[in-house]
Amino acid sequence: MENQYDVVFIGSGPGGYTGAIRASQLGYKVAIVEKYSTLGGTCTNVGCIPAKALLDSTEHYHQAREQFKTHGINLNGELSLDFTQFIKRKSGVVRQNTAGLIYLMKKNKIDVYQGLGSFIDKKCLKVKSTDQESILNGKYFVIATGSKPSSIPGVTIDKKRIITSTESLSLPAQPKSMIIIGGGVIGVELASVYARIGTDVTIIEYTDSLIPTMDREMGKSLYKSLSKLNIKILLGSKVQSAVNMGDNASVKYLDKDGTAIEIAADYCLVAVGRRAYTDGLNLQATGVETAKNGKVVVNKQLQTNVPNIYAIGDVIEGPMLAHKAEDEGTFVAEIINGQKPHINYNLIPGVVYTWPEVAAVGATEEQLKEQGIEYRTGKFPYSASARARASMDTDGFVKVLVSPKYGEVLGVHIIGPRAADVIAQSVVGMEYEVTAEDMFRISYAHPTYSEALKDAYLMASGQGAINI
Repeated sequence: MENQYDVVFIGSGPGGYTGAIRASQLGYKVAIVEKYSTLGGTCTNVGCIPAKALLDSTEHYHQAREQFKTHGINLNGELSLDFTQFIKRKSGVVRQNTAGLIYLMKKNKIDVYQGLGSFIDKKCLKVKSTDQESILNGKYFVIATGSKPSSIPGVTIDKKRIITSTESLSLPAQPKSMIIIGGGVIGVELASVYARIGTDVTIIEYTDSLIPTMDREMGKSLYKSLSKLNIKILLGSKVQSAVNMGDNASVKYLDKDGTAIEIAADYCLVAVGRRAYTDGLNLQATGVETAKNGKVVVNKQLQTNVPNIYAIGDVIEGPMLAHKAEDEGTFVAEIINGQKPHINYNLIPGVVYTWPEVAAVGATEEQLKEQGIEYRTGKFPYSASARARASMDTDGFVKVLVSPKYGEVLGVHIIGPRAADVIAQSVVGMEYEVTAEDMFRISYAHPTYSEALKDAYLMASGQGAINI
């Protein structure tokens, strides 16, 4: 049959396209279904990739304005930002990535169906676009439909003045001011983007820390770094409402003392998290079980209660991370193939792409205390790093948490230059149960940012730092 497939992936984000490619490599006939006109899902189109493009652009601008003179670089004329080109470059990066995905689908002989996928039953999926309708029959289905931005009571997203991260990546002009509700990963990254180019940014965070799901010391240090960008950060504050006033947005909140305050800005960006997205899938027709929060329920093999249907990525429990979805896509393809892959969820790194960057893997100090687990701390500041001083990137530190009994590395937390790249070394070490002593006895190139890891491991092992 023309539309008979071994595996059908619903959603073409990092989990969907990675899983589809792996399934094809294993010899299966594969189809991928995508609701939107481009492949790549949130990450490629309105998430990870465009956000990092804007973060890099604004960091260059910020360095030119704040650091070039110290480097001895003098600009002729007044420094200015072409906001149109700023957004255009981001869009170009997205196009390059989506074009690459089209190429990969063709290379791996994966059939792509554009349209909304809706189950008829557990073996059939209807795909409806604006001008046609297809019925796909599959032995296996993988739900990889991702997530959408969520909101809070009193705040209705209208995509005009009350916006999400999606709209913030393609604003028509640079805003003079912006209020961001939420001081998590998305909130602080987009605060960095706009504060660096001169937008007056205010973050309102309900908890008493930025990036509250990470180690608390990371949040405290990031608070100091973002404050240097003149970002106003309101912790312990509860938003009551956000209203589109036409030319701006008005936000009412209760501060940490319970005082009611109203502020206004050109835009109010809602960054309070994301929700699993299964709208239109018609899961009822399959009998697939979902939780109260809308997420699809799966077992350790990422299999739903309907044996031939699996789910991966943001649509199931766990951190909403592109690389987690990628790992799960590959995992499911190999499970279907009869292999026995594994994912160590404790060792999936988390990253915040501010500057300095924040990256972490393993347990936080708060988690170890809560669980009553003994640990030693090793901490090394980037202000003592020769490489960081050379690049004028001395904010932040490396913190490692080590078991005193065997030297097992329990957690690594970095806030500093290129933390997103440096963390990979610790992920490898922890995956293969390398001890803290092993980690400081290997050779580190000098001068590098990663040397701070070596010194942190030394200090956690009861020795003093030896590098500068």
